[in-house]
Amino acid sequence: MKPDAAQQDQALRNATASRGLRVSLITHISMVVLGLLALAVLISYGMFYLLPDRAGLACMLSLFIIVPLGIGVIRSMLHPIIRLFHTLAGTVLSYSDNDFSFGVHWPHQDELGELVAAHNVLGDVLRQQRLDLVQRELLLDTMVQNTPVAMLLVADHGPIVFANLAARQLLNQSRKLEGYSFAEVLLQVSSSLREAIERGGDGLFTVNAAAADEEEEVYHLARRHFSLNGRHHELFLLRHLTVELRRQEVQTWKKVIRVISHELNNSLAPVASLANSAAILVSRGQTERLPSILQTIEERTRHLESFIDGYARFAKLPTPRLEATNWTRFINGLKSQVVFTIMDGLPEEPVIFDQAQMEHALLNLLKNAHESGSRADEVCLNIKILQGVTRIEVMDRGNGMSDTVMSNALIPFYSTKRSGTGLGLALVREIIEAHGGRITLQNREGGGLTVSLFLPSQTGLP
Repeated sequence: MKPDAAQQDQALRNATASRGLRVSLITHISMVVLGLLALAVLISYGMFYLLPDRAGLACMLSLFIIVPLGIGVIRSMLHPIIRLFHTLAGTVLSYSDNDFSFGVHWPHQDELGELVAAHNVLGDVLRQQRLDLVQRELLLDTMVQNTPVAMLLVADHGPIVFANLAARQLLNQSRKLEGYSFAEVLLQVSSSLREAIERGGDGLFTVNAAAADEEEEVYHLARRHFSLNGRHHELFLLRHLTVELRRQEVQTWKKVIRVISHELNNSLAPVASLANSAAILVSRGQTERLPSILQTIEERTRHLESFIDGYARFAKLPTPRLEATNWTRFINGLKSQVVFTIMDGLPEEPVIFDQAQMEHALLNLLKNAHESGSRADEVCLNIKILQGVTRIEVMDRGNGMSDTVMSNALIPFYSTKRSGTGLGLALVREIIEAHGGRITLQNREGGGLTVSLFLPSQTGLP
């Protein structure tokens, strides 16, 4: 811990108190001067007593004795003070070299003693701060060296300044990288990594397997630019994602299987039971209930067909067929299927997107808005074109979303509905991103939810 001001003051007071009675430096000098004056008077008196008839000679002899004696006394008094100043200057130079092992001693209790005590307290504080800094640097270096993320710091696209253990293992067979040219190191790595670095920006890339029986390795590259000591530096972060992605893939497949199994059981179990009941009724000749049984079987079959179609549509989303679409005709087609209100009118200029896919996405969002607990007249659609971006907002006054639900709402197979598949919002996101756009969710003040779709106004796929 760093000593605070109160601790420093207390240490200074303790150092001062340990020296006993304080005698001012001015008082000490004054006593020496008075002593010299008294000695000069005695010498002068003695000279005049010995040479009463030769006053001039007595005065000159007094000066010859007093002046050298006074100079010697003053030099002897100032010599330790000058040595003290030299010592203080030396310790300050040691502090500038991060050497805080020196202390200064002054035997007198005066102003110089207070200066020395304060200087020693400052040295103790700097020594403790240096120790804390070294410990923090050691902890940080241990964390950086042992992190599984490969870290590489390059100065001005030239020499490598720093590389942790993971970077050495990934790029140079665990050998040291500092001092090597970054361009030369890139010549030795895989072409996938070299292309990812030359391409710029952050993103995923795949390293091909060295052998036929090995799997491809997936990495994430992140890079940051900053200035250090007035010089441009670039930090590269390489994270191995293969194991994590494989684990997430397994978890996703497990969830998909659970959802499909649940839906199949919910549909096939009643169908099997109804078919068995129908067979019993036919054997008894009681056919009056057969139409209702067959109708129920048909409903469950159609529900299962719709469920499987939703999965197939999500898995096989085609590339958008972009075409100019008139807003009025497009919105009228939506209104024929679901109730909503248009806010602030429609843009005059046409929009470019896949009309069928965008209709499916907006119908999904509008139906969700109606199922959120909002009144039908409070479900609204707002369309704006700003700076080359088309913003489509679907708003309601329902229950909104909690932070947990909102953070997972766009993930495939995540659903809070009892019979939901978790594919609705995920499919909307796939459609919007396929158009080069993005989707955001935000709770409204006063209750409800706003789903915002951002699309390039006059461009196609990115």
